[in-house]
Amino acid sequence: MDRRHFLETALGAGAVAMTMTSRGRAAAAKVDDIRVAQIGFRGQGRSHLEHLGKHIVALCDVDEKVLHKQADQYKEAGQKVDLYTDFRKLLERKDVDAVSIATPNHLHALITVLAAQAGKDVYVEKPASHNIWEGRQMVAAARNYGRIIQCGTQSRSSPSLKEAVEFVQGGGLGAIRYAVGTCYKNRPSIGKSDSPFKFPSHINRDLWIGPAKDEPFYRPAKNSQGGENPHYDWHWDYNTGNGELGNQGIHQMDIARWFLGEPLLAPRTLSIGGRLGYDDAGNTANTQITLHAYEKAPLMFEVRGLPRSKASGEMDQFRGSQIGVFVQCEKGYVLVPSYSGAVAFDNDGNRVKEWSGGGGHHDNWLAAIAARDPKLLNAEIEVGHRSSSLCHTANVSYQLGKKRRTGEIAEQIAYSELLSTAFDRMLGHLRAHGVEVDGDEALITMGEWLTIDPATETFVGSDRASELRTREYRQPFAVPDVERELAAQAAG
Repeated sequence: MDRRHFLETALGAGAVAMTMTSRGRAAAAKVDDIRVAQIGFRGQGRSHLEHLGKHIVALCDVDEKVLHKQADQYKEAGQKVDLYTDFRKLLERKDVDAVSIATPNHLHALITVLAAQAGKDVYVEKPASHNIWEGRQMVAAARNYGRIIQCGTQSRSSPSLKEAVEFVQGGGLGAIRYAVGTCYKNRPSIGKSDSPFKFPSHINRDLWIGPAKDEPFYRPAKNSQGGENPHYDWHWDYNTGNGELGNQGIHQMDIARWFLGEPLLAPRTLSIGGRLGYDDAGNTANTQITLHAYEKAPLMFEVRGLPRSKASGEMDQFRGSQIGVFVQCEKGYVLVPSYSGAVAFDNDGNRVKEWSGGGGHHDNWLAAIAARDPKLLNAEIEVGHRSSSLCHTANVSYQLGKKRRTGEIAEQIAYSELLSTAFDRMLGHLRAHGVEVDGDEALITMGEWLTIDPATETFVGSDRASELRTREYRQPFAVPDVERELAAQAAG
């Protein structure tokens, strides 16, 4: 459904009267009047601009080359937009109602919380946060400041997936046994430089680093996408990104959790993998399996960044899923191969039911803003935070792990059929790519089994894991502790 049709059919010409807090703009009368600023648009942010269209009144990017190139396109189209390199200056604008954020992950929480404090509603790309603690601050900010905050897990706006979830949770195929999310996506080496990367003059280095550690990295001038660093390859550095789990995998992790009907984090998590097949400047896993041990039905997730073999550029599949979700039930299974479709099969492989059709995620956000009702959101920030935190707990397990010999890992997980079969599949994949996993050398990292209190989203019995629940923030870019502010208010 395109945005024009959505606005005409769902909201009507009159739309919904809009009220704002005293911190926000006071006079937006209908959806068409909502004024949005886009922060970050070199990558995923370009799709934000397409969806938001005439709502865009300001652009903000730390890369002046990217900023002015996009501004020229608006100028040619006759649409006036104001330009900013510093998001803090943008947030001072009283006539901007909302911001849409597509920056690197490590900036998501900071901009979201500050925007909420400035009276802006927020659309923030996935993963919602860079770590568990700051995701919780985003949720607290939405509650404390009365803001409408949507996470960019756009599958939640797909009516077809919603119907498929309702079918499965309603017992259409019997009890759910487990869910497997797969993210098999070719990720070539990002290279390595002998000298520290130097930021080009058109990128504001201080603003780009923001709350992250100010430490050198050794990536070449060109990134793995053929563009300019530091763009994109920040995904593969835990200082700024969250690996493939937090890049593509968050979409499938969210869908899998949705099907399972689990509102909280899993009580136990384990991740196994490595950065294998090449030696480069990245430090996140390009090959990874994770088990979230929910009590009713576990969630397994698999990441593969290498092709099927050195001779093939094609990627593996697991039971028809390459970048998707597989939900095994008592009487059959559901395959979710995209953001907007699903197919149910019985255990003999016969098709039982199909669903297709996506929805407008930004449109859903705008409608919720107009109604001042966060309950209308399909991926309200708490939903995005919980799914993002599944990615974070998996990465924490991996980061705390140690390299072990293949046989040793196999022995330690032999009790779990789901883990063992996933590990065997991973080993077969690595062998096909020429990775020597059967020798005496310890190549694969066996993560630490983590115990988590789902109610408090804290790690139990691991001080090292607790340290990775948050990070040390670089001043003056620390994420505000909104939870502490709320606690102080409650204490009087």
